[in-house]
Amino acid sequence: MLERLFQNWAYATPPVAVLLFGLYPFFGASLPFPVFASLPVYMLHQYEEHDDNRFAVFLNGMMGADKRGLSSSDVWIVNVVFVWFSLLAVFYLASVNPSWGVLAAYLLAINGVVHLAWAAAFREYNPGLGTAVVLFIPCAIWIFAETSATLITHVVSAITVIVLHVGIMMVARRPA
Repeated sequence: MLERLFQNWAYATPPVAVLLFGLYPFFGASLPFPVFASLPVYMLHQYEEHDDNRFAVFLNGMMGADKRGLSSSDVWIVNVVFVWFSLLAVFYLASVNPSWGVLAAYLLAINGVVHLAWAAAFREYNPGLGTAVVLFIPCAIWIFAETSATLITHVVSAITVIVLHVGIMMVARRPA
């Protein structure tokens, strides 16, 4: 049963994203809209990226046969546990101190830049590229434009997101 959850979780993201947008006036109004929108925007991206396990197939192909790559459970843990709960933590932090909203912007922007870098390097589409360009980059710019944050907050946010991305790559690059 868990394996089916790990393989099919992405199909819940479009309706949940729409639901979250509708719930903003009731539960998110204490946050700037683009910070709140980062979670449903990320969920729409996750659908493009993980439908039919496209991202794991893409990344595992890049890693080569001698590397472990990402399993369905790895993908679920990264996207549900780390992304969703990180953004929920950002919502809490930003409700206490709005400057922490930039953490959501860095999560979107750095992931978007990674997708663009892969597209440039491989000269082809990669799973998630479309929503990275159409949703992530504009939403990140909107958050940066509307959120006043100190240099320390920017640095801590950027380093946190970079470390998360490096951690994902370290899991994928483990020997098979």
